[in-house]
Amino acid sequence: MNRKQKRLSVIAGLAVVVAVATTLILVALQDQIVFFYSPSDLQERSVEAGTPIRLGGLVKEGSIVQQGEINDFVVTDGGAEMPVRYVGILPDLFRDGQGVVAEGAMDSNGVFAASNVLAKHDENYMPKEVVEALKERGEWQREEGS
Repeated sequence: MNRKQKRLSVIAGLAVVVAVATTLILVALQDQIVFFYSPSDLQERSVEAGTPIRLGGLVKEGSIVQQGEINDFVVTDGGAEMPVRYVGILPDLFRDGQGVVAEGAMDSNGVFAASNVLAKHDENYMPKEVVEALKERGEWQREEGS
């Protein structure tokens, strides 16, 4: 082999290594690339207890129960419901029927243990992913321009 052929074979070998590494990374992260899971997604997929995820949807009407800093509520996407427990002070804009994204993990009892709760910041905001999930299930009732 001459010098040019050796250089090309080294470049080709490096390209193969980079392609394999990229493929392995994408396969490993395939389920974790999602910004959040809706309650229906959590029922369809088996997410192990303790795996950190985000849960998005609407706070079910009449589901908020507060006992000191312990807050229990239900997040729904119209197709399924997920009980959530959050210990701490909820955002001021958190209330029934509002869009919410909760960060945390499933516990062994099937309750989502939230470590952080994010509520919409004004009357026009809802995370894009939550809107899309609600539209898929026919629960979105706002006009398209909203």
